[in-house]
Amino acid sequence: MPIKSVSIEHIRNLTSVAFEPSPRINILYGANGSGKTSLLESLHFLGLTRSFRTHQFRYLVSSQQRESLVFSQIDPTASGQAKALGVSRSLEGDVKIRYSGNDIDLSDLASLIPLQVINTDTFELLEGSPATRRQFIDWGSFHYDPAFIQVWRACRRVLQQRNSLLKCGKIDPALRQVWDSEFIHYAKRMTSLRKAYIDQLKPDFDTILEKLGGDLDVTLKFSPGWDLKRELDELLAEQLPRDLKQGFTGIGPQRADLKVKSDGVSAAERLSRGQKKLVVSALKLAQGALFHRMNQRACVYLIDDLPSELDEQHSRLFCEFLEQTNNQCFITCVDPISLQDCWSADTEVAYFQVEDGRLLHTH
Repeated sequence: MPIKSVSIEHIRNLTSVAFEPSPRINILYGANGSGKTSLLESLHFLGLTRSFRTHQFRYLVSSQQRESLVFSQIDPTASGQAKALGVSRSLEGDVKIRYSGNDIDLSDLASLIPLQVINTDTFELLEGSPATRRQFIDWGSFHYDPAFIQVWRACRRVLQQRNSLLKCGKIDPALRQVWDSEFIHYAKRMTSLRKAYIDQLKPDFDTILEKLGGDLDVTLKFSPGWDLKRELDELLAEQLPRDLKQGFTGIGPQRADLKVKSDGVSAAERLSRGQKKLVVSALKLAQGALFHRMNQRACVYLIDDLPSELDEQHSRLFCEFLEQTNNQCFITCVDPISLQDCWSADTEVAYFQVEDGRLLHTH
């Protein structure tokens, strides 16, 4: 199991909390405002040094405190030997990540704890901007192919340089050709890696959605950010006057998207709220299933208010998929009875009551 123990200091109303989670299912229950979601945020902070609810760290750190800290013992490869992981962040912006006595960077941290978040914001996969769906694609591509992170970084660097030149208003043709050549090289490599990942994801998504959503007709199509029927260098040349006017590059992998359609129409426009919940849940479960199959490791799922907008039948089916891939799950709810009958008898389920920022292992 990835996370064997957790100690949390100074995250929202969690002044000092420590617990040993189940390797499989952890139900965090309590009244609204008790600190359930803050516990999920703490685990997200452990895996990515930030919250999934806010981009402003000052709202995550406890009142009157200057620093948040989460310390844990983790066993990411289920080797039987847990190692220490600590993540701290201060209001001044200092971030420290220590694993097994060594400093590591954010990409190494993300590899150690592959996090999946399912909450009300997950609807943004359908209703939000393409940037949200690119994050979804890139999470999978990062864990699918070790080469992706270097290609992503190189492409981002080249794009920033090209945009800086565009903002100057005039570009020497020879200089533009140099950066365009670099941009095209990395754009094609990134697109190839992204497309390969989505091609692998589709069968898992189709299988899971069929069981969750019954007769829902939903398709996934990767959109690279430009017309692949034409050469990218030609398109960049045609786009140059507009790019110079706008001061940024208008086509390329930074405009990639995942088109999610139902009966040929945007799923965001066609589906009901409940159906959208099934689709975004299937997307997240498919990512976890593919990750498990390719890496022989499970994900850590942070699921905020699972019973919300899913009826009893779909909640049960959802939980069955979580069990099948041996994920470690942290699930919040108000009433634990709503989830008690969703698990197999041999699944290790731990229940923790959350009250005013305190945690009690109940049964």
